[in-house]
Amino acid sequence: MSKLAGKNILILATNGFEQSELEIPLAKLQEAGATVHVASPETGEIKGWDKKDWGRAVQVDKNLDGVVVDAYDAIVLPGGQMNPDTLRGNEAAMALIKEFFDQGKVVAAVCHAPWLLIDTGIAKGRSLTSYKTIKQDLINAGAIWEDAEVVTDKGVITSRQPDDLPAFVAKIIEEVGEGRHERTAA
Repeated sequence: MSKLAGKNILILATNGFEQSELEIPLAKLQEAGATVHVASPETGEIKGWDKKDWGRAVQVDKNLDGVVVDAYDAIVLPGGQMNPDTLRGNEAAMALIKEFFDQGKVVAAVCHAPWLLIDTGIAKGRSLTSYKTIKQDLINAGAIWEDAEVVTDKGVITSRQPDDLPAFVAKIIEEVGEGRHERTAA
């Protein structure tokens, strides 16, 4: 039986997501048996950023406004510089991430996506990691920053970069399998 059979996971992204940070979790979580949807403020397709240029488009399954948090077990936030920086200016995106957190569901952010944990208040007092260029942003927001391929704090999962994706996805599978996480609200 698949590890994540019957589990539903949402990936929240917009144009400029780091290609591998959306595609690898999407594929590996599906392989583990989860139903995975890509949600975005945009409809149709969103385009990735692949290292130094625009990458491939990914189909959007759900418009951000149509997402029902109760239908999902976790939210995954890909990085790239543009993707999280654009999403942090979107009130509906911030409210969605916060709702996942407040319900004790897994919140997983890689690379620059922990910026979203700052703006939702989730970062404060939590052990996190990120891409090195936003380390100080997380520290300034009250996070306890660690230089590790994956850091987990009561169902909040963070990783530094694309090289960490195998550990990041493995930890998502483990944490989703554990179910809801008790934690204090951000």
